[in-house]
Amino acid sequence: MRMLVTGGAGFIGSNLAKRLLADGHDVVVLDDFSSATFKNLVDFRGDVLTLDLYADDLNTLQASGPFDVIFHQASITDTTVLDQRKMMQNNAEGFRHLLNLAEMWGSRMVWASSAATYGRGPAPMKESQRPEPLNVYGYSKLSMEDLARQYAPRLKHPIVGLRYFNVYGPGEQHKGKFASMIHQLAKQMRLGKRPRIFAPGDQKRDFVYIEDVMQMNLRAAASKVSGVFNVGAGAAASFNDVVTQLNRVLKTDLPPEYFENPYDFFQTWTEADLTESRASLGYAPKYDLSKGIDAYHASGTLGSD
Repeated sequence: MRMLVTGGAGFIGSNLAKRLLADGHDVVVLDDFSSATFKNLVDFRGDVLTLDLYADDLNTLQASGPFDVIFHQASITDTTVLDQRKMMQNNAEGFRHLLNLAEMWGSRMVWASSAATYGRGPAPMKESQRPEPLNVYGYSKLSMEDLARQYAPRLKHPIVGLRYFNVYGPGEQHKGKFASMIHQLAKQMRLGKRPRIFAPGDQKRDFVYIEDVMQMNLRAAASKVSGVFNVGAGAAASFNDVVTQLNRVLKTDLPPEYFENPYDFFQTWTEADLTESRASLGYAPKYDLSKGIDAYHASGTLGSD
């Protein structure tokens, strides 16, 4: 099939674009390269469109269509961005432009939401619980979910949003301080430094390995129902647990260096309830924290530049 991957030079998008190409599909990547990197696409042999879904004239994209499936991974993911107008225009209004094209083309759409919509809500987090975003990034994703529901009756195929939890794996190196905690701590430890984490280290995250995210995107592209579904490992691990696992694979013995958390919008415990994801899409994560870190280390990119 003919497929479009927006944000295709980014972490998740580049992994997905290369997977789809390897599976024999005709894949076009779209990215504005404002926060991604060409390095993620050096081994990608499909077409690359350099466009901003909100700010640029989309005639080039429209002429490049139609597409059977759109995987919309593009958005501002920097949660420290305080410019609400910029965040909402880029994420929500850019999505609206793409939804209009999906309606015109008759495309199926899979798109990236976020566990940031849950805020400090109770864990394990269920899709049915009340959203409580703590910043404009989380709100922009919630707004996109509302848009998807409004457009669903107008689209030819089901539209599926994926609430990503803490994704990690090869291809995230370019994100710098916004890369996963697993990558950032590994980078410190490879330099012989003690890993710095918020005190007391018992804060929990649902860390989901990139291969399970790929699995869920492919399942979503065959979905018979529209909706928003969690994408996680289905289990939470503490920051201390991450340090223990990294010491194991890196063969180091570096205790954490604790410091106080400076953020007031911090989630202390995230964990995906996968009941709906299993029932509706047949999702079954294959990587727990230990296995995921093993795979990441085996890739040769854990903690690398």
